[in-house]
Amino acid sequence: MKIFVLNCGSSSLKYKLFNMEDESVLADGKVERIGQENAIVTHQSTGKEKVSKTMPIYEHTVAIQECLNLLTDPEVGIIKSTKEIDAVGHRVVHGGESFSESVRITENTKEILESVSDLAPLHNPANLVGIRAAEKLMPDTVQVAVFDTAFHSTMPRHAFLYAIPFSLYQRHKVRRYGFHGTSHNYIAQRVGALMKQDLGKLKIISCHLGNGASLCAIDGGKSVDTSMGFTPLEGLMMGTRSGDIDPGALSYIMEKENIPMANINSMLNKHSGLYGIAGASDMRDIEKGVEENSTMHQVAFDMYEYRIRKYIGSYVAAMNGVDAIAFTAGIGENSPKLRSAICKNLTYLGIEIDEDANKQRGQEIEISTPKSKVKVFVIPTDEEVMIARDTLAIVQNK
Repeated sequence: MKIFVLNCGSSSLKYKLFNMEDESVLADGKVERIGQENAIVTHQSTGKEKVSKTMPIYEHTVAIQECLNLLTDPEVGIIKSTKEIDAVGHRVVHGGESFSESVRITENTKEILESVSDLAPLHNPANLVGIRAAEKLMPDTVQVAVFDTAFHSTMPRHAFLYAIPFSLYQRHKVRRYGFHGTSHNYIAQRVGALMKQDLGKLKIISCHLGNGASLCAIDGGKSVDTSMGFTPLEGLMMGTRSGDIDPGALSYIMEKENIPMANINSMLNKHSGLYGIAGASDMRDIEKGVEENSTMHQVAFDMYEYRIRKYIGSYVAAMNGVDAIAFTAGIGENSPKLRSAICKNLTYLGIEIDEDANKQRGQEIEISTPKSKVKVFVIPTDEEVMIARDTLAIVQNK
């Protein structure tokens, strides 16, 4: 069975085609700058040369059609017809409280997604555009929605509620939802497999550290807390996002600087985090600045490391213990310096790092020593295969 996984953003999309018999990737690619005359299309089928071209693409239907054209192209493609695609799995960022698991897309599904779009205004509308475009191009193919928020639907009420008037939750569903759920779920499953233990008996802290970053406390295979909240802004310091901040400071800044709320939102999401402190949002630039003895790059690195470590400590308390910590995503997989700094300050947990193993980048590896009381792993995330698995399960159970 072949599953086409589609991740649509407002001006870009990424895709992978899986053969689910062995979960192998038959092809993958992306389209950038959708809406412009110089959109960039990149595609590669397994065993064939990579294709990259620039062309005018003004909307998502055309972008997806181009992807399908490349998949079926006699020279660079991998299938003869789109009829070979059994289902399309769509990444959807926000399912609100309506979806605690992946679902087959129906008209009712789309109506609900439309109704919760104001909870993720930068993501859900784009996800819906991708869904409608795929339906138009492949009307007889099963379409499945897989939600970033679904994995966190197991959080207990005391963890997801804010200490604001309960009526605001009742009327407007203002609560903590969490994101990166598909990634955290994948990491938990891999940790269980690597430890050769029943996932239901493990306490795991998953550290998804990229330009957007979140931690997740996973007890018995279920999310019991996560650092992102009502939006992806809460929690850790990130590439350009502030993470946690006293709401009182925001009203103070608005008054002193005469800044409207729209500008505050822009500041917190696009001009804060690592970028706000050091003028660079990429951890590679931060680490280079540290090597060059830049004071503010060092401050940014220290703040980033400290906040991750602080959340890890709080999640050990939340779960009354921890068996494993896993680092994933762009920074988590590729920054030995950060991983070492975090773990050196967690020795009270009995963590001991193998510094030689920790030098590895971008590969699945245990970086703790045999004596370490807590296992520490680096695990490249694979959200697409999780989407493909959920899609396959729904197709098989139809």
